[in-house]
Amino acid sequence: MKIAMSCAFLGSVLGRTSALTSSGGVLARPLPSFLSAASPPLRRRSSRLSSAVAPSAVAEEGTFADDDRSIYATEAEALSKIRSPFLQTMRDRGFLHQCTGLAELDALLAGEAEEGGAAAGPVAAYLGFDATADSLHVGSLLQIMILRHYQRSGHKPIVLIGGGTSKVGDPTGKDESRKLLTEETIQKNADGISAVFQKFLQFGDGPTDAAMVNNDDWLSELGYLQFLRDYGTAFTINRMMSFESVKQRMARDSPLSFLEFNYMILQAYDFLELHRRLGVRLQLGGSDQWGNMVSGVELGRKADRAKLFAVTAPLVTTADGKKMGKTEGGAIWLNADRLSEYDYWQFWRNTADADVGRFLRLFTELPLERVAELEKLTGAQINDAKIVLADEATRLLHGDACLTNIRETVKSMFTAKGKGEGDTSSLPRIFVTREELETEGGVRFADLFLKLELASSKKDARRLIQGGGAKMEGEKIQDQNGAMTLECFGDKSEVTLRAGKKRAGVVELQK
Repeated sequence: MKIAMSCAFLGSVLGRTSALTSSGGVLARPLPSFLSAASPPLRRRSSRLSSAVAPSAVAEEGTFADDDRSIYATEAEALSKIRSPFLQTMRDRGFLHQCTGLAELDALLAGEAEEGGAAAGPVAAYLGFDATADSLHVGSLLQIMILRHYQRSGHKPIVLIGGGTSKVGDPTGKDESRKLLTEETIQKNADGISAVFQKFLQFGDGPTDAAMVNNDDWLSELGYLQFLRDYGTAFTINRMMSFESVKQRMARDSPLSFLEFNYMILQAYDFLELHRRLGVRLQLGGSDQWGNMVSGVELGRKADRAKLFAVTAPLVTTADGKKMGKTEGGAIWLNADRLSEYDYWQFWRNTADADVGRFLRLFTELPLERVAELEKLTGAQINDAKIVLADEATRLLHGDACLTNIRETVKSMFTAKGKGEGDTSSLPRIFVTREELETEGGVRFADLFLKLELASSKKDARRLIQGGGAKMEGEKIQDQNGAMTLECFGDKSEVTLRAGKKRAGVVELQK
């Protein structure tokens, strides 16, 4: 019997019972002002929690508090003394939020010998990404940058694709259960999100080369009863109910299924399994995963007497309090087939003034001295810093080659007043046929704006037209129910549509 099947069978248990639960210093060094490679053989594991661990240690609960306070406030003095290049980079660029055993982790990453052992070499760390869509969006970019910094600091990053945990669904930050995905969809999504890591990390067989693994390889092979007997005593309902992801769902009187409740256990087990397979010592992630990550640290201690660590980064929001990666036009996808290089560049170019310095630290590799210079720009000059941010962020994801076309497109968009003149190669593009344009009055503009992702829905597109923000070849589109016909092309093979001043797309006549 597999875990996923058993969880589905028991899915209503917690839902029926949840209704009964009530909702219920000064630094020595100043801190910044902003706040697939093949796996080695699996080591033989015990069928029970390690009997060599002292009972008092196994029984110990709550070693690490589910504390949402930033490490910049709670461990300021210790932060000023860290020596490892990775943690220094994390500290100085604003990536840190929480950490278990900061001093010990710093010593490990600095290459110091642990008690009774040889000096540490490259340390393996992992970060997980569930396969919930066929592309990651810019909200995941912070985590990818952390893995990049980790590798550049001389250590080994492991990308964990959550093919197994995606069958359960992470309840963190959700008011309702995620839609259960089919195995075919999960595999398609896993394939879609995997490619982006090649752009940021070096993969191979070397000691600091990145590796990619999928937790479906071990989670789908677990037997339910044996798993409960081996690891069930390492988790208590008391502790699990104290996690923020659970408390928030209960406070909203939203059902939390037994299936979702198991997610934190599976994530904790991932850490243990990766430690056994690849020698992973550190889990990286967002601060919303802190409780799950601490559970993995504690499971490693209880099961294998392993000294594991967890480090979280803050969840990034914009200056106006909105979640990073979402815009009125939809998600800012990292895959070029979901979002054009031009639109990606424009996303960064449109950064709010108050966010420019912080985003330059987090999403580019510019030296901090250069970031400090750009932060001093005011008035209209801040736009120069925004262009640098857009160029650097786009270069990391899409490479240098696209920047020339993007600059030409930007120039043509504003000097030609959007009349379709100049280079449009960087703009998102869709195709229409003569038959579509000549039948039933043509193709409605609302449909075209939606396909180009210049609007989030047909209703949004019609609202854009009504407000005067929709243009074709520089001329306002007057009729919200209007359509593009063959006559709109004249003697040209493409037409440019614009949504507002900075977003545009091309409709090309298919030959």
